[in-house]
Amino acid sequence: MKPLPKLMIDADACPVPVREICVRAARRLELELLLVANQPLPRPKLARARVVTVAAGFDAADDWLVEAAGAGDVVVTADIPLAARLVAKAVHAINPRGTLYTPANIGEALSLRDFMDGMRSAGLAQSRSAPYGERDRQQFASALDRVLTQALRG
Repeated sequence: MKPLPKLMIDADACPVPVREICVRAARRLELELLLVANQPLPRPKLARARVVTVAAGFDAADDWLVEAAGAGDVVVTADIPLAARLVAKAVHAINPRGTLYTPANIGEALSLRDFMDGMRSAGLAQSRSAPYGERDRQQFASALDRVLTQALRG
């Protein structure tokens, strides 16, 4: 029997509602849930949950996630370069607004990220993301459900 996928969260900047949705999904599907961060976080009230606190340092949490995640696992992250590393390992990478990164769209996402980073560095754009709202929660929950269903089917 194929092992169940793990649900992992790049938790440093993850919105609290996203964590709550992940806890509910992990409970419902009896999945292992890992929250990975550079700082201690409260452990969710879930038997198969654990918090992994990595050493402070550039990309420490990202490196841990890439090492620990395997093909078919699901990782929630807003970090596009991390998502690219995960997609290369056949890991399902989804952002907190419900976008699933795939081999077909990750290159474009990286290019846009790099372009906007250059624009901000040149002072031609500001870094502002819209507040995380109810519509975002609904889109994420729906997308996570689809991704987990796909991951469970293998």
